[in-house]
Amino acid sequence: MELTEDISSSPLYSSDLAPVPASQRTWSKWHIASIWVGMAVCIPTYMLASSLIEQGMNWWQALITILLGNVIVLAPMILNAHVGTKYGVPLPVFLRLSFGVQGAILASLFRGFVACGWFGIQTWIGGAAIYQLLLTIFPELAFSAFLGQFIGLNVAQASCFLFFWAINIWIVYKGIDSIKVLETWAAPFLLLIGLFLLIWAWNRVGSMSDILDASYTLSGTGSVD
Repeated sequence: MELTEDISSSPLYSSDLAPVPASQRTWSKWHIASIWVGMAVCIPTYMLASSLIEQGMNWWQALITILLGNVIVLAPMILNAHVGTKYGVPLPVFLRLSFGVQGAILASLFRGFVACGWFGIQTWIGGAAIYQLLLTIFPELAFSAFLGQFIGLNVAQASCFLFFWAINIWIVYKGIDSIKVLETWAAPFLLLIGLFLLIWAWNRVGSMSDILDASYTLSGTGSVD
């Protein structure tokens, strides 16, 4: 569905916030599913699972906790996204229904602040991953100049962070279609990498039961009763 009435004369109209015509909505169910795979199958999820196990959960308790968290977040996100996918209305305009014209600006800013915070977390983790990979090849990077207590990083760590940040900024600069292409390729890749890691661990340990039982050794308290 799409808006057929000309609203360009409205004082609230903006070309950046105008409803997207149906002919220009190029995201399919596969693209949206790919976004969800990228959001759920990522290093922070692995870190969360390992930290839950470290704090005393066993593997299935950590798995259920993460699954439940994703499902809880999924429901309101689908409700928010419905108007956009069906009518092409962006979130800031949709927020006017609940918060009014001026209130929607504030709500959009808060949404942007959350996105900036999460972008920083993801960028830090991505940069740290690159640093750890390089550290296995070039151990001397650990002794690069320290940038002070305020920054808390050495030159190599800061460089990896900025490098990963620049990649993200470049993708964002290229526009929403570049994100669509990236996620379309990344989603199956992430799933395959996860499967590969599982097979690698299975072959390395010898049996799946030993891998699952190893979760008890990551904490001093065992599972949560």
